[in-house]
Amino acid sequence: MDNSNDIKFYVAVASTDKIVVNTHFGKAGSFLIYKVLEDNSFSFVEEIEVTPVCEGGEHDDGRLYESARRLKDYKYVIVSRIGPGAAEALAAEGIIAMEIPDMIDAAISKLIAYDEVQNLFN
Repeated sequence: MDNSNDIKFYVAVASTDKIVVNTHFGKAGSFLIYKVLEDNSFSFVEEIEVTPVCEGGEHDDGRLYESARRLKDYKYVIVSRIGPGAAEALAAEGIIAMEIPDMIDAAISKLIAYDEVQNLFN
């Protein structure tokens, strides 16, 4: 079991097949949760269910903010696409939305590199 001090951050990933980041934030019915450790290794933790924000081309602001609150424990959300309103709702909860349509492992590796660069200036 990991010591909580070893955890760098958690990331929520939108994927329908658990292989590729292939889901628009608003259409996601679930997110795969990964933990990233201080040594930059990462592993799958769980899958959480959310209510999709978009249905039939329309989005529901109530569901948008509900999903953002549901994801508040995660530093990043990786999706294939996200609109500015959804990105702002996540940012209001302290979550950074990233569009990285790639294999999940590659997307998380890119995110880790991004996070490392950001931390050089903090």
